[in-house]
Amino acid sequence: MTALPSPLANQGASGSEILTVEQMYAADCLTIAGGIAGRDLMETAGAAVAESVRRQAAAGDAILVLCGPGNNGGDGFVAARHLKKAGYPVQLALLGDLAALKGDAAAAADDWDGPVEPLDAVALEGIALVVDGLFGAGLNRALEGAAAAAVRAVTAAGLPVVAIDVPSGVTGNRGEPWDGPVFQADATVTFFRKKPAHLLVPARFFCGEVEVAQIGIADEVLQEIAPRQFENGPPLWGAAFPRRAAAAHKYQAGHALVLGGAEMTGAGQLASRAALRMGAGLVSLACSPESLPIYALANPSVITLPLHKAGDFASALSDPRRNAVLLGPGNGVTEETRERAVLALRSGRNLVLDADALSVFEGQSDSLFALIAASPGQVVLTPHDGEFKRLFPGLAGDRLARARAAASQSGATLVLKGPDTVVAEPGGAASINGSAPPWLATAGTGDVLAGMIVGLLAQDMSPFLAASAAVWLHGQVAEGFGPGMISEDLPDALPGVLQRVI
Repeated sequence: MTALPSPLANQGASGSEILTVEQMYAADCLTIAGGIAGRDLMETAGAAVAESVRRQAAAGDAILVLCGPGNNGGDGFVAARHLKKAGYPVQLALLGDLAALKGDAAAAADDWDGPVEPLDAVALEGIALVVDGLFGAGLNRALEGAAAAAVRAVTAAGLPVVAIDVPSGVTGNRGEPWDGPVFQADATVTFFRKKPAHLLVPARFFCGEVEVAQIGIADEVLQEIAPRQFENGPPLWGAAFPRRAAAAHKYQAGHALVLGGAEMTGAGQLASRAALRMGAGLVSLACSPESLPIYALANPSVITLPLHKAGDFASALSDPRRNAVLLGPGNGVTEETRERAVLALRSGRNLVLDADALSVFEGQSDSLFALIAASPGQVVLTPHDGEFKRLFPGLAGDRLARARAAASQSGATLVLKGPDTVVAEPGGAASINGSAPPWLATAGTGDVLAGMIVGLLAQDMSPFLAASAAVWLHGQVAEGFGPGMISEDLPDALPGVLQRVI
């Protein structure tokens, strides 16, 4: 596979960057080294938390602020002071000894002029809302003791929770919370940029609505930190999205080739229509002569190519105008599908392998990866969890970790589909999608997504950005359509979303 420059080369700060716990710590340190005091950052952070609480609490509501022994607790002390100043009755409980607080957290506690109760003695009677400042994104163990008891008590009482940075019990770098009690937050206020846990499932489900507060850290620190994970959305890929020039003609918008199955013809129909809707200038669908009338009648805009004999698919690939290829939807888990996938990989075309074109390499992953490495074109693999296990049986971890490892191992751009779809490229860049509604879990939506990706590849969008854009648009179309959506609805609803993006 020909090496390409990073798809994110020379991209400035977009706001879509996601920071690991370590990167966020580095951002704090660089900011402090640049002359902004850590105490000022904490003051701004705590004020942002208080403002979030004020948007959710009624005047006069009693607020309980739970503070931990670190800087998260310091943010809680600041939030409590601002809330008290705004007229809210505030009760504050601390995990640990007040005298043991250090640095900025100790200074924030000194500025608090109310009582400090021990966490294990806190009472919830009369409380309307809880601020969770126990532990931040760096938590490296399950909650226990007084902290665990407090989470259980608040949960049992059904009180709304505003979490600082991440809900206690969640760690910022992972999609899996620790094995113990976890706050179920209604809102989470994080700082500067989101962390992986704000988007990865199931951790995301504990965060509620995530608010990102800017606390005085300049975007310039990102140049030194160089994050490689991003929240999927137009700020990431919008500048690279294909736009038609006024004098453009169809041959300048690429020509996608889709392999249609002989029996499950719906999959190929969905994929080819999605490729056209995504802007490919032409789409050809290669299929058996017996199934050709079905395809021809279904989509008049799609060119149909009969595969009469064994060499016909190779002939279809040989046309240099067909610059992007999709195999897999409805093709069948057969030796013929595998042979055609090998031909496509050797053709040098940019290629999407989906569904059956992935499953045919079960137990033969190394041969697939060798073909990808030797291919002159760029390859996108689009597995759901079951297909992923067939190709990458030894990989574990949350979706971000698995997708990155699989992209590195395979040499392809990897789209690991799910409620938190991750797109990863071999160089380590990854996007996490947080916009997919549950009604995408219906037959055929993956075929549509594969068609959308190949439609963008045909227009010369880089594989990582093309896959990321297709995943986000796929989710937005489904979200706009709403419950009751079926896969056929997606391609024809796509133009409405594209009009908002372009």
